[in-house]
Amino acid sequence: MEFEFEGEIFYWRGPAPFHFVAVPEDDGEVIHDHAGLVTYGWGMIPATVTVGATEWTTALFPKDGSYLVPVKDAVRRAEGLDAGDTVLLRLSISIAP
Repeated sequence: MEFEFEGEIFYWRGPAPFHFVAVPEDDGEVIHDHAGLVTYGWGMIPATVTVGATEWTTALFPKDGSYLVPVKDAVRRAEGLDAGDTVLLRLSISIAP
């Protein structure tokens, strides 16, 4: 499954602080419909993400009926991004046959 969307990077100050982009609700519903085929537990969905020229693998976090895409510090530095910036994000999720 392939998705492309714009989203704002936000900083989460929890016990393990991190930056995220929220998956739009419509895309989140499609991902949720296929989650049973790809999750490795706790609702986490493995994905390949591209922002600008940077590609990385991560796992989407389920949140409020959709998902959050973690944005690593190395990615933010490479692309010159910070909290509050809007990014074009390409998301690829492999579904096993």
